[in-house]
Order: sequence, then C-alpha cells, then structure tokens
Amino acid sequence: MNYHPKPINTEEVQLSGEILELTEHLAENAHDIWAAQRLKDGWTYGPKRDDTAKQHPCLIPYADLPDSEKQYDRNAALESLKAIIALGYRIEKVEA
Repeated sequence: MNYHPKPINTEEVQLSGEILELTEHLAENAHDIWAAQRLKDGWTYGPKRDDTAKQHPCLIPYADLPDSEKQYDRNAALESLKAIIALGYRIEKVEA
C-alpha cells in the first residue's frame, strides 16, 4: 500500500473566539458518539483496554477523561471546523 494522506490545507484559517468555543462542544459530542457506539457493541468500562474482553478505560464521561484523551477529540473538532471554512463555508450561530 502506498497511501499519502492529503488533508485540506487549513494553515491560513483563523477561527473566531466564538467558533473556538464550539470546538469543545464538538469534541465532547464526538466522544459521546464514540462511547455510545462502543456500549451498543457490548463494550464496558475497564481500567485498561482489552479488545478480547471489550473493555476500555475511556468509557467514562468526557469531563472525566484525562486531558491527553480530550485533546484527540479537540484536534479532530478543530481541524473539521477549519476545513469547513477553508472549503468556503461560513459557520455562524443563529440567535433563537
């Protein structure tokens, strides 16, 4: 296999403070989606990852995750937001 990832270039994208705040909400949501799928597939919490026993230490609320684990979700959310803008879309909050 000769795979060469080519992510969208987001180097020039600057995010507003309001959009940066959105990153944390999206990161928590991504964790919850991941955890819900794991639980649906029969996984449970365990102190260390064990694929055979279907146990994972990150099957806990986002707020209780170590910062190193949160950062993985934050990076994915941040880069997704930057990619949306780099592709020419706008993100704006609609006041209810």
